[in-house]
Amino acid sequence: MTSYRFARRLGAVPPSFLGTLFAVSADPSVISFAGGLPSPAVLDADGIARAASEVFAEFGPAALQYATTDGHRPLRAFIADRYRRRLGLDVTAENVQVVNGSQQCLDLFAKCLVDPGDSVLVEAPGYLGAIEAFSLYEPSLVSVPVDELGPDLEVLERIVSGSRPKFFYAIPNSQNPSGLTYPDGARRAVAELLDGSGSLLYEDDAFGELFFDGRPREPIMRRLPGQSVLSGSFSKVLAPGMRCGWILAPEPVLAQFNVAKQAADLHSNLLSQLVLMRWLETHDLDAQCRRVATYYEQNCRALLDALDDRCPELGHTTPEGGMFLLARIPPGISSLALFEEGVRQGVAVMPGRPFYLEGGDDVVRLNFSCVDPGSIDEGVARLSRALRALRG
Repeated sequence: MTSYRFARRLGAVPPSFLGTLFAVSADPSVISFAGGLPSPAVLDADGIARAASEVFAEFGPAALQYATTDGHRPLRAFIADRYRRRLGLDVTAENVQVVNGSQQCLDLFAKCLVDPGDSVLVEAPGYLGAIEAFSLYEPSLVSVPVDELGPDLEVLERIVSGSRPKFFYAIPNSQNPSGLTYPDGARRAVAELLDGSGSLLYEDDAFGELFFDGRPREPIMRRLPGQSVLSGSFSKVLAPGMRCGWILAPEPVLAQFNVAKQAADLHSNLLSQLVLMRWLETHDLDAQCRRVATYYEQNCRALLDALDDRCPELGHTTPEGGMFLLARIPPGISSLALFEEGVRQGVAVMPGRPFYLEGGDDVVRLNFSCVDPGSIDEGVARLSRALRALRG
């Protein structure tokens, strides 16, 4: 037998639950609240197909060529202009780099900043994809509790002043997994606390276009220029399979990011960028975002109503947007046990443990974006049966 000498860093990555999750979600008899996919009902396949046809008619084989590492400039200019118009950020195309989905930002940003043992702050609960991506670079991950009031500012201040972390990774808008949104006061406080500290802010804005009331929230970056980066993506509102995201950052940061990006894959998918740019030129992105947010709001309300009616023992967050909520399960029942019993009852939820550095057995994440609206009530009924079975 060959002895494979894998890199030590792989051992730093927490065990993934995704393989089990995908296997369960593939079973058509299971109603799954466990995934995190956008609904096929809001993906504009016809519009993307027309845009692709027009791209090939105009560009021909050039659409299939290599391209620059920083991305298609008209697309970068569109992204920057949208940030200026919607959120009042003083940015240009020079501040934008296109990546293969915003998930790639997590990897490349950590690659640029993190040496083994460096302190990095993440939310608790926090996005499991970020925890996995950062862990590869062997940081000392430290969690900051987050609730309806935002991050615990006393904890954040103590850690920032004590260990001077390289950066604080946060999802202020409709956070994954909790669905929580930072209040305006918390955003100001985070900016004031980090200002001049030497610690950067990584502001993940994956869900900022999906507020149910349609009102943009002020990014923390606006109050922390030069000391923060912001990532976004077309995945949640338009085409996840095209893997087109971006990072918005000060030019000195992008210079190093560009080096890491080039070494990783030379450049992002040019064909996807051209097709997306053509769609954006011929469609109204604001209208598309409103359509997606309205669809998800209906699903969210249906899920909240079903939980309150059928599972009143589950405390839960009440999202203002996004795709997820977090439910707290009764004492004496673990999230993994609820997952396993749920599958036996024909419903899947996401156990809480992967979203925490420690703990998380008392919560589960529920996704409402990709559940058929007619299945939500039945799914919660099955969840209620699972809870009753576990309580005996």
